[in-house]
Amino acid sequence: MRIDHPVRPGLRMECADGGRLVLVQGGRPVLFARQRASHYGVHYARTGAYVSPLTPLKAATARSFAAFAAPGSEAWTERWAAHAEAELRGAADGPLHAGDWNLGPMTPGWFVDGNWPKPLAHDPDRGHLTWFGYGDPVEDARDLLPLRALSDPAAARVKAYRRQYREGVLPPVLLWWISGLNSPVVLDGHDRLVAALAEGGRPPVLLLSRAVDASYVALCSARPVEEYERRTAAADGPLAAVHTAAAGRWLADVLGSVERTPEITRAWPVPGGVAGWERAAATHVPGWRPDPLP
Repeated sequence: MRIDHPVRPGLRMECADGGRLVLVQGGRPVLFARQRASHYGVHYARTGAYVSPLTPLKAATARSFAAFAAPGSEAWTERWAAHAEAELRGAADGPLHAGDWNLGPMTPGWFVDGNWPKPLAHDPDRGHLTWFGYGDPVEDARDLLPLRALSDPAAARVKAYRRQYREGVLPPVLLWWISGLNSPVVLDGHDRLVAALAEGGRPPVLLLSRAVDASYVALCSARPVEEYERRTAAADGPLAAVHTAAAGRWLADVLGSVERTPEITRAWPVPGGVAGWERAAATHVPGWRPDPLP
């Protein structure tokens, strides 16, 4: 996606020295975070003020998209991505700002199987995400961070989504990659996430991230292209066509992965710097004392 405006979005990361981060929506802090000095993880505190920038989905919409194309298919995924793009472009308090963006399925292999159920069992408003796990609690190794407290699996709205999951029409959960957290956050679909996990499964997901520039793509594509040329030149005999086709599929997967690499998330300075961040944290998450040390 090419986005021309705004320069500064309504939902944005702000930062100050010492690994201090805050996610702001419409001028209200919704998530404070501080990176550990060892870079092994990040402490966070949610304020409870986050609101999805997308309008609530209706069950009729989910079923109409499922009638358009088989759920989980490429056409179905593209239609949901187009829906999310239109919603994000029109959102006053969304994350889009001027530049190039990617919006599509997660790169295969991002999520660790054992980390999927963790949000239901361990999702405190004030917690810690480990990046490497050296001596950290196992439950802190999570692959995504909800921006609000998750609903009870028995809540009425969640139960409706659980029914959609069983029917195979559950819409994707929309995630946003934030490099300062080294984790995607849930932009939209908190209840859909709970519904899928409560049913013992996984939700379909779409990931929003800033797109890397053309020079990065060219640099990282050079060696795979050379390897493809080597493989096709070496293809010989009755299976040459099979080997050439396999090399082509391999190259397409590699180049697609390069193009979908998330760019570093842009952050704006916290007004007042470190002192401003400390004052805001004391006001919105009183008593929170993140330890930046290992």
